[in-house]
Amino acid sequence: MKTLTLATFFSTATLLLSEEAPDPSRAANSIILTEQAVQNLGITTVVTEETTFETTVFAIGRLEEIPSRRSVLSSRIPGRILSIDVYEGDQVQEGQVLAQIESRQPGSPPPTIKLVAPRSGLVVKSHGRVGQPIEPENEILDITDRSMMWAVARIPEQEAAKLAIGSEAQLRIPALPDYQVSAKMVRYGLEADREQGTISGIFEIPNPDGLLQPGMRIEFSLVTNRREDILAIPREAIQGSATERVIFVKDFELENTFIKSPVVLGEWNNDYVEVISGVFPGDEVVTKGSYPLSFAGGGGGISLKEALDAAHGHEHNEDGSIMTDEQKAARAKAQGLTPEGHDGHGGNAPSNKLILAWAITATLLFILTAQLLWNKARKEKKNDA
Repeated sequence: MKTLTLATFFSTATLLLSEEAPDPSRAANSIILTEQAVQNLGITTVVTEETTFETTVFAIGRLEEIPSRRSVLSSRIPGRILSIDVYEGDQVQEGQVLAQIESRQPGSPPPTIKLVAPRSGLVVKSHGRVGQPIEPENEILDITDRSMMWAVARIPEQEAAKLAIGSEAQLRIPALPDYQVSAKMVRYGLEADREQGTISGIFEIPNPDGLLQPGMRIEFSLVTNRREDILAIPREAIQGSATERVIFVKDFELENTFIKSPVVLGEWNNDYVEVISGVFPGDEVVTKGSYPLSFAGGGGGISLKEALDAAHGHEHNEDGSIMTDEQKAARAKAQGLTPEGHDGHGGNAPSNKLILAWAITATLLFILTAQLLWNKARKEKKNDA
C-alpha cells in the first residue's frame, strides 16, 4: 500500500472541487444548435491530423486520344463495298469481320474479300457506303482504342521548371464529378503555346469503362513538393475574410455545439490548407455546413448557459462561469423570491463546495489515519517476532 502524501491529498481535493475556468469569449463564439438544425444544415466534420502536405500548381487541359492507338480499315484491292457490318459507336474485336468488298476482277460472281478489324477498339468514323467504289487509298472505318487516354495539361511557362518527367498530379473532370485519379507525366508536348504562354504536359490515364472522351475539360493539381507531418484541414472548412480566417470546431463537451475559432494559415493547395495556429490534432472541424454556420449567430434556440446546465447538473451564468450562491441570492432577491426556495439551494445554506470539501477532507483523513494505524500495527508485530 503506497503512502498517502499531503501533496496527493491536496491535489486530489483540488481536482475534485475544481471545474475548468470559463473562456471569456466562449459564449460569444459558441453556436449551439438543435439536432434538427444540424440535420438541416447538413453539418459534417473531419478529425484534424498531421499529414503529408503537397504543394501544387493548378492547370487546365483536355483529354485526347493516344495517336498510336488509332487505326483505319481499308481495302488492299480496288472494288465496290458490298456490306459494312458495324456502325459508329460499336466496339469491335481484333480479327472481327467488319466489311466485304467485291473485287473488280472478272468472275461470276466476282471474287469478294472480307475486311477484318486491325485491332480492338471503338468505331469512331465511317467513311464508306454500301455500293460505293473503293480504292486502296480510301479509308472505310476509323477505329480507336480508348482504354488509355492522354490528359494534356496546359502548364504556365513560369511553373514548368518545377516539374519533370515522372511528376505526379491529381486529375479531376468536371463532367464526371466523382472521377478523380492520380497520374504521372510521361512526356512534354512538341511546342509551347505562344498566345497562352503555356507548355503541354502529357499524362496517361486508364479508361476501362469508356467514360472518358476526347475534348473533355480536365483540371490538374500538379505536385511540385511534399512536406511531412503538416497539420492541414480541408479548404471548405475555411470561412471569413482574407485578413480574418475562422473555422468552426465541434465542442468536445456539449452536444451540437460549435466554437468559432480564428486561425493562422500557411500554404494552400487545391484540397487542403496548412494551419499554423488555432487548431490542434484531434479537433473535429466542420467542413460541409461551415458556410451557413457563419450566419447562424447563437441560433437554434439554445444558450450556452442552458447547454452547460444540462451537461453539468448545476447552474451557470450566461458567460459559462459557475453561478455562485451570492449570484443565486441576488437573482432570487431581484425576482422577489426567498433564497431558500430557489432551486433547492438557499442563499443562507452552506455552499455545495464547502459540503463537498468537508466530505472529501473527512474521507481522506480517515484513510490517512487508517494507514498510519496499519503501519504501526505492522511494526509492532515485526518487533514481537
